[in-house]
Amino acid sequence: MRPRLLILAGTTEATALARAAAEGGIAATMSYAGRVAQPLRQPLPQRVGGFGGAAGLADYLRAQEITHVVDATHPFAAQMSRNAVEACATAGVPLIALTRPPWVAQPGDRWIRVPDIAGAAATLDRARSRVMLAVGRMHLAAFAPNPQHFYLLRLVDPPAAPLPFPDAEVIVDRGPFDTATDLALMRRHGIQIVVSKNAGGTGAHAKIAAARSLGLPVVMIDRPAPPARSEVHDVAAVLDWLDHSGTDRGV
Repeated sequence: MRPRLLILAGTTEATALARAAAEGGIAATMSYAGRVAQPLRQPLPQRVGGFGGAAGLADYLRAQEITHVVDATHPFAAQMSRNAVEACATAGVPLIALTRPPWVAQPGDRWIRVPDIAGAAATLDRARSRVMLAVGRMHLAAFAPNPQHFYLLRLVDPPAAPLPFPDAEVIVDRGPFDTATDLALMRRHGIQIVVSKNAGGTGAHAKIAAARSLGLPVVMIDRPAPPARSEVHDVAAVLDWLDHSGTDRGV
């Protein structure tokens, strides 16, 4: 039986998998949560929006006759990953996660590690600073209790509502970014501290390298613990998994 693959997307790894699936003639659909107004164009059919929890995702897998699921969501999309594990177990569909290893502090890094968004916000209970806040628009409100800072925000989409702090600048841009550009950005805005999720991968690492070069502290937010599941770190491993999951990719 040829596979019908569902890719839970939203990362550069998902994009690379979509390209490989299209080139290999694998029937696949990409699913986006809908957090970004205009997802990158992909060579595969796309759906946007939630499933209605784990039960809704299990129903979708059955209705669409999905044979395999790859969770290639962002490392901080913890609820979606938990739903995927539960739904695939319910529907009897094999699941694998395509993940990126977390960043590891290098010589010269000045990391302040915190367990979550609340911990990151607590570290900013301090005198006014110029902060590059790289946590995504969904978490901006958590930093509202510290309105004394200047916040530099880089978002994929313009904010749809007023920002929760009075002194901020928004740059609408989409990665991947490079270190030279982020160095120039931080210098131009006089950034004194960076707040970042430990997303891993290369597309968003430039700000970490730039902060290292400038000797800036980085409040590094640890990833949420993932559910128990099989994980691989590259597209080739996903294709090998498909090859050895009782199906024929036809390539």
